[in-house]
Amino acid sequence: MDKNSNFKPYIPADKIVPEFTVTSVLIGLILAVVFGAANAYLGLIVGMTVSASIPAAVISMGIIRVILRRDSILENNMVQTIGSAGESLAAGAIFTLPALFLWAEEGKIEFPSILTIFLIALFGGVLGVCFMVPLRQALIVEEHGTLPFPEGTACAEVLLAGEEGGSKAGTVFKGLGLAAFYKLVADGLKLFPSEIGYAFKSYAGSQIGIQVLPSLAGVGFICGPKIASYMFAGGTLSWFVLMPLIALFGGDAVIFPGTKPISSLAPGDLWGSYIKYIGAGAVAAGGMISLIKTFPLIIRTFKQAMASMSRKHSNSSLRTERDLPMPLLLGTIVVIAILIWIIPTFPVSPIGALIVVIFGFFFASVSSRMVGLIGSSNNPVSGMAIATLIIATLVLKATGTVGTTGMVGAVAIGGIICIVAAIAGDTSQDLKSGFIVGATPIKQQIGELLGVVVSALSVGFVLYLLNEAWGYGTEDLPAAQATMMKMLVEGIMNAELPWGLILTGVFIAIAVEILKVPVMPFAVGMYLPFSLSAGIMAGGAVRFIVERIKGTDKEKKERTDRGVLFTSGLIAGEGIVGILLAVLTVFEVNIALDFSLPQILSLVIFIGLLLILFRQCMKKDK
Repeated sequence: MDKNSNFKPYIPADKIVPEFTVTSVLIGLILAVVFGAANAYLGLIVGMTVSASIPAAVISMGIIRVILRRDSILENNMVQTIGSAGESLAAGAIFTLPALFLWAEEGKIEFPSILTIFLIALFGGVLGVCFMVPLRQALIVEEHGTLPFPEGTACAEVLLAGEEGGSKAGTVFKGLGLAAFYKLVADGLKLFPSEIGYAFKSYAGSQIGIQVLPSLAGVGFICGPKIASYMFAGGTLSWFVLMPLIALFGGDAVIFPGTKPISSLAPGDLWGSYIKYIGAGAVAAGGMISLIKTFPLIIRTFKQAMASMSRKHSNSSLRTERDLPMPLLLGTIVVIAILIWIIPTFPVSPIGALIVVIFGFFFASVSSRMVGLIGSSNNPVSGMAIATLIIATLVLKATGTVGTTGMVGAVAIGGIICIVAAIAGDTSQDLKSGFIVGATPIKQQIGELLGVVVSALSVGFVLYLLNEAWGYGTEDLPAAQATMMKMLVEGIMNAELPWGLILTGVFIAIAVEILKVPVMPFAVGMYLPFSLSAGIMAGGAVRFIVERIKGTDKEKKERTDRGVLFTSGLIAGEGIVGILLAVLTVFEVNIALDFSLPQILSLVIFIGLLLILFRQCMKKDK
C-alpha cells in the first residue's frame, strides 16, 4: 500500500462536484441500451464485442461540455460507467442465450420468454457488480501501478483530456454517421452488395470473398493487425484447406451430420454442415487452454479475493473510499441464490444454486484481475462459460435433470456465469477510471447496477428482434459461441455430437497453441465465414500502415487514438442501423431498390471507406 499512498486523484476526496445527476444517469442509460444493442448485433456476427467505455465518455463530453455547457469530469465518468454496462451484459448474453432460440427453432422447447431472458441477464449482471465491489480495494487501490487496467486507464486519460472533448466526440459522430448511411445504402436500399465472393470451380470447396461493411473494418482496426491476421489465418485454413479436402475425399458420400452428398454442397453448405463443428471444437479447446494457462493466477486471485472479503472499507469517511455496504451485498447475493433455486427456469437444487454463486464469485475475481492485466478484449469469458457449461451439464445429468429441461438449465446457468464474468470485468475497468479521476465508488456501483437493470430489460427484445429478422446460426448471424455451447450441451446430454469433427478442431487448436499462436482469435476465424475474417483483416491492415508511418511516439498514439474513436463510431453506427433494418424485416417493410451495382463497385466503395479511415487517422488535431 505504501507505494500507492501518495496517489492523488484528479478530483480530491474532499471536493464535491456534480456526479450522480439526472443528466448523467439519463445519458448513461440511453447509451447502455444503444451500445448494448449495437454490440449484441456485432457480437452475433463476428463473435466478439468492443468496449463501449471510451465512445460513451467522448459522446458524454460532447453533450455535457459542448451542448449543455457544463464542466464536470465526474458526470462524464458516470455516463461511461452506466453506458458500458450495456455492452458487457450484451457480450455475456449473446455467448449463451441464442442457444435457447436454436432449440426452439428445432421444436425441442418453447421460445424463451422475455421474462426468462431478463432474469438470467439481471441475476448475472447484479451478481457481477456485487462480487466485484469487495475486490476494489485489493485490485484497484492496493495494486495501482501494478495492474494497468488498459481500457480503464485509457478512458481516464480521455476524461482528463476533457478540453478536447468536443473534437473527440465529433470524431465518434463522424464515424457513426458515415457507417449508418453506408449500412442503410448497402443492406437497406441494397444499392450495392455488402458481401462479394467467388467460388473456384477448379479447386472445389473453396471460396474467396469479403464482407464490405464498416463494422468489420472497425473491429479489425481496434483489434489491431496481429489479432486480425490470426483470425484471417484461421479462416484461410477452413476455407482453403479443410473444405477443399472434404470436397476432394467426400465425393458423393453423405457423411453425418450432413444430409446431402458432399459433391452437391456449395462452399457455404460445407461450412454449415462440417466446418462449424470443427471450428466449435477449436473454440472450445481455445477457451479451455486460456483457462488452464491462467490457473495459477486464478488460484492467487481467488485467495486474495477471499481475504479482501473480510476487510471493511465501506465505512470510510473519505468520499473516494466509500463502497456499497457489505451487508447489502451479501443480502443481495443470498436473495438471488434463493431465487435461482425457486424459479423453474433454473432446474437446480439449493446446492446447485450455491454452486452457481460460488462459481460466479470465482470467475468474477478471475475476470477482474484478467482485465487488469491484459484488458477486456483478451478476457477469456467464453472459456469460463464453457467450463461452467460442461460442469453444469454433467451435474444436472448426474442428478437426474436430463433431456431438454437439463439442457435449458445448463444454458441458463452458463448464461448467468458468462454475464457475471463480463460485468465484473467491465465494473473493474470503470472503477479504475473512477479511481484515477476521483469518482465516488458507491455512486459508480449504483450507476453500474442501473445500467445492468436497463440493459437486462432491453436485451431480450434485441435477441428476439434479431432472431425474427435473420435467425441464429445462419450466415447472416452465425452466433459462433452460442451455437458451439448448444452443441456441447447436446453432446454431453444426448451423446449425439459428430465427435470426429469436434476433436479435429480440438487438435488443430492444440497444434496452434504449440506454435505459440493465440488460439482464440485463430479458432474464431476458423469458425466464421471467410468473408468476415477478410473484412476484419482489411481494418487491421489500415492500422498496420498507420503504425508504420514515421512520427514521434506521441504522434503515433494520437493517430491510433483518432482511428479507435472513428472506428468505434463505425461500429455503433452500423449496429444501430442493423437493428433498425431488423425491425423493418420483421414488419416485412422492403426498402430495397430494383437494381444493384456490380460486385466490383462494392469493393471500390469499401476501399474508399478504408481511405477515409486512413485520412481520419492522419488528420492533425486543431
